Amino acid sequence: MMFRSVRGDSPNVQFREALFRGLAPDGSLYVPATIPPLPETVSRPASSPQLPDVAAEVIAAYVDDIPPADLHAIALDAFSFPIPLVKLDGNVYLLELFHGPTLAFKDVGARFMARALSYFLRAREQKLTIAVATSGDTGSAVAHGFYNVPNISVYVFYPSGKISPLQERQMTTLGGNIHAIEVDGTFDNCQDLVKQALTDRDVVHARNLTTANSINLGRLIPQITYYVWAGLLHRKLAGRGGDVAPMFVVPSGNFGNLTAAVYAKHMGSVISSFISASNANDVVPEYFRTGVFRPRPSLQTYSNAMDVGNPSNFARLESLYRDNPLQMKRDIAAVSVSDAETIDEMRRTYERTGYVLDPHTAVGVAAARGAAASAPAPGTTIVAATAHPGKFPEVVGRALGTTAPLPDQLRLAMERPKQSIRLAAAYAEVRDLFLS
Repeated sequence: MMFRSVRGDSPNVQFREALFRGLAPDGSLYVPATIPPLPETVSRPASSPQLPDVAAEVIAAYVDDIPPADLHAIALDAFSFPIPLVKLDGNVYLLELFHGPTLAFKDVGARFMARALSYFLRAREQKLTIAVATSGDTGSAVAHGFYNVPNISVYVFYPSGKISPLQERQMTTLGGNIHAIEVDGTFDNCQDLVKQALTDRDVVHARNLTTANSINLGRLIPQITYYVWAGLLHRKLAGRGGDVAPMFVVPSGNFGNLTAAVYAKHMGSVISSFISASNANDVVPEYFRTGVFRPRPSLQTYSNAMDVGNPSNFARLESLYRDNPLQMKRDIAAVSVSDAETIDEMRRTYERTGYVLDPHTAVGVAAARGAAASAPAPGTTIVAATAHPGKFPEVVGRALGTTAPLPDQLRLAMERPKQSIRLAAAYAEVRDLFLS
């Protein structure tokens, strides 16, 4: 499998080079040169497969420069926690993606990427620097995924005062090879700083720099696996009716998670369509309405990990659909959910089912309920449940008047001292940091 740049102005590369580069030399994202079909052993398994087995086979369709046995060992280590499909009510199911070490879906991609990089670095005896921008959960997932991984240093850029205290503590209390960079600005400022560093030849050469954001294929490809996995779980739950394709609702910020879901469908996974559920940062829903992609500064919301005003991965979706909005709309609907609607959905779901939603998943559930209300005969809808509600006690408290129990890993993070480097949203300061 080869990977090309979205702009097409860089040579095609194998997975290893795309993994280490992050961005192509022309400054654009890498995408698969072709979308491979699902292996028959995954699409029609002879028995009940385990998640790491499915993950290894799906990833192997894209990654042919890691031998299958080694790739399976990486998958066993990375996919070491459950991803269950849980019925919420009616025809709505939740794909619980938050059972990893930092209680967010991004653990999947971060853990695979760390182990894939370590696999290649071990043979090359090299050192590597990771730079990543986060609007919330990416930073903690990357920090924990790469913590104490030999020969790798990680710099996590996050917007000061714009993520939850728990999210901040998860990425600023590790120390060691993890460096938290607190930026006076927005997530989009953080993302721009990382992109500038990745295209700065002096910095890339001096630090052997790459990124672990969802712009890196090492994060994106493993996320495809849990949509394939969800299809297998749905088929098992539904029995003979399991071949009826469910619709997926994906809470969306930087659009890597939705991109992975769409890749799963194009590989042949049984999926009917998608709803991209944004918060007040409605750049993509506006694009679907007007045909104009208009990036702008992000707005702060209760679902802060989705506070993105210029989603990088949307370029991958445009490339997949050949810049044709009409083709994209055949598969994807895009909606925006306000903070007030998010709080209302958290309260309504709790009163009806006793289930405590985090604000990001609540955006998805609100979008699912809106779609069901307008559908003549709604089928199964699967919402990507992206984070544990315990990470957002302030928002849960506002919605429900109570909070979810704090998991041990969050309680311990709050007890450790914060360690961060504060910088202005100016690339000159970032450049000095990397070259000093």
